[in-house]
Amino acid sequence: MELFIILGLLATAFALVFAKRLSALVGSFSLQSFFLVLLSLREAVRGAHLDLYIIAGLVLALKVLIIPRILLNMIKEIKANENLGFFINPQLSLLVALGLIYLSWAFSSLVFAHQETLVKVYGAVSFTIISLGLFIMVFRIKALAQIVGLLAMENGIFLLASAVSGGMPFLVEMAIFFDVFVGVIILGVFVYRINKLFVGIDIDKLNRLRG
Repeated sequence: MELFIILGLLATAFALVFAKRLSALVGSFSLQSFFLVLLSLREAVRGAHLDLYIIAGLVLALKVLIIPRILLNMIKEIKANENLGFFINPQLSLLVALGLIYLSWAFSSLVFAHQETLVKVYGAVSFTIISLGLFIMVFRIKALAQIVGLLAMENGIFLLASAVSGGMPFLVEMAIFFDVFVGVIILGVFVYRINKLFVGIDIDKLNRLRG
């Protein structure tokens, strides 16, 4: 089960990097969040904690179902060109992703030097998801990709807290979920405004704001 979750999280992280269409990017994020649901359920069953069942339900509702639906509806309503656009080509993206995985493993091995191997692996996967989420935010043209990249980074932080440190306090988790949901709504409004003002959601159009 643990190996399945680890491979699934890594696969979806790569899928985010190599997605060429907005719908594929959103779908990869939804699938990645589903693996976090499985992780939360595994921890809930192992520790018999009711709050972890609630957390798993919230991840399923918000990140697997509601937020992806909001993003897909947004794509349809603004009639966005689904082609993501790349500031760097897919081949170079592959090299960068592999490099980030290596650096994440090295950093995890340093931070969790006295922990068991499984903790190091989960730490490396967490740092990989966070760094690849940041990579998507920086090197994808569409503004919606920045939203997904930010959500992926939050997934990485969630994984780090859940699998490495035993999970954050329940109230902190609730606050984070609320912030993420509200953040998606606010960013969605900005995307609508960008599309209306610049007839598109390419972030390079924001260069027009320069005085």
